[in-house]
Amino acid sequence: MEAWMIWFAVGIICVIIEIFTPGFLFMSFGIGAMLTGLFALLVDNLLWQIFFFACATLILFIFLRKLSNKVLSKESEPTNFQALVGKKGTVVEAIPEDGKGYVRIDSEEWSAASEDETSLAVGQKIVVEKVEGNKVIVKKSEKGE
Repeated sequence: MEAWMIWFAVGIICVIIEIFTPGFLFMSFGIGAMLTGLFALLVDNLLWQIFFFACATLILFIFLRKLSNKVLSKESEPTNFQALVGKKGTVVEAIPEDGKGYVRIDSEEWSAASEDETSLAVGQKIVVEKVEGNKVIVKKSEKGE
């Protein structure tokens, strides 16, 4: 088997491994190996091929890492309890000044406490400010929406 074929096989294997791992590490090796396969068509010297592979992989790793950090670090939609922040609801069990009550947000009831430790009556419209543990911290809705 010729050297360029081996480089391409290694590259394909690395790209397949990348599918199952995060971070673009194996993608760098895979693309570097495939580029080295093309380089091997021009140069038969194994030492030059290894040098080219090392340089290409390093350069690819740096650029793919920057790209992956930009793509993967973008804020995504909040999920689970994080999505409750900013939602509006209604008090279903009165919230005393420094105690817990219950609020209905969409179709779910949540244990709740008042953000500014004021009491909230049943039927009061609220907005979720944050989530602490298994309870939501709420404040009175400004417009009673």
